[in-house]
Amino acid sequence: MSDSNKIPSIVIVDYGVGNLHSLVKAFRQFGITPIISEDPTETENADGIVLPGVGSFEGGMQGLAMRNLGDAVKNFAVSGKPIIGICLGAQLLFEKGYEFGEHDGLGIIAGRVVEMPRQMPNVKLPHIGWNTIQQKEQSWNNTIFHDLGEKPHVYFVHSFILEPTDQQVTLATTTYGGHEFVSAVQQNNIFGCQFHPEKSGEIGLSIIKNFIQIVSSEQ
Repeated sequence: MSDSNKIPSIVIVDYGVGNLHSLVKAFRQFGITPIISEDPTETENADGIVLPGVGSFEGGMQGLAMRNLGDAVKNFAVSGKPIIGICLGAQLLFEKGYEFGEHDGLGIIAGRVVEMPRQMPNVKLPHIGWNTIQQKEQSWNNTIFHDLGEKPHVYFVHSFILEPTDQQVTLATTTYGGHEFVSAVQQNNIFGCQFHPEKSGEIGLSIIKNFIQIVSSEQ
């Protein structure tokens, strides 16, 4: 039986990418001070982990490999405890990435990461700024998007997109430049957001809060 009064241990996986302290600040809004760690054992022993990221797919995988964190994240995923991947962190959950060549990902979610197509003239890449996410077949109840309302606005910075093999893992989509792409996924205990909750104002904080509640409920 879980202890509802226990403060969950949440680790932000540090594999050499930036923007970690804005995530810490977001979690602190809810009385949680996450641990920034590049230690595989500390990562595996957490109640929940955040896989953040800004940068290239290849660089992210190299950063995980240098710190022996790849297997730790995969073992954590198998354990059933909650993970949220953010931007590059969400992309690394997939099998393959095609930024500057073909590269193996963590392979936790079947699919690949490809460059966003330019379907309309004068569409700029990267896709930077506020855009909406919309619900697909999956319900948002009891997910990281619980009680967000219809088409909430969130903040994006990316040129590559998630292409899951199984569309059933699609939690949300977004349209940019005439192209609808997968902007969030869920596979059991694993969540991935192509956008940045920590840069998405009150909506982003609600997503962080929902993730904390999911972690707490699994203890």
